[in-house]
Amino acid sequence: MENNPSAFDNFELNISTNVKRFLNEIAKWSFFLSIIGFIGIGLMVVVGLLFGTIMATLGDSPAYQLGYTAGMGAFYVIIALIYFFPVYYLYKFSRKMKRALHANENDDFESAFSNLKSHYKFIGIFAIVIISLYLIMFLLAIVGASLF
Repeated sequence: MENNPSAFDNFELNISTNVKRFLNEIAKWSFFLSIIGFIGIGLMVVVGLLFGTIMATLGDSPAYQLGYTAGMGAFYVIIALIYFFPVYYLYKFSRKMKRALHANENDDFESAFSNLKSHYKFIGIFAIVIISLYLIMFLLAIVGASLF
């Protein structure tokens, strides 16, 4: 089989000033969203760590005992840890894209899109996992309902 080079092997992408302007605006909005994400993650960690104290003030009900509060607190911290990675990738994308556009640095430009790819890959895998869990819970609910 012949090894014919594709037309895309020698393809050079030129970025117009309009595209640079769009990418700069995307970098600004992604930075804003990542900061909002970090604030949300910080609040989730604080709530997770203080959950035991908050629940202790609600009363002496057995439902509010140590196991429940520790479990819910740990759940909040774990969810915050899961959310950290896509927000971090989005933050790195915004910083690298701004630096690449201002300094015309090709390495930062590539790295920015690599971080954006990682962000979307993480979100996609996370969505697949959540949808799978919903399907499993739905099937278990059907099986459980059929037993009664």
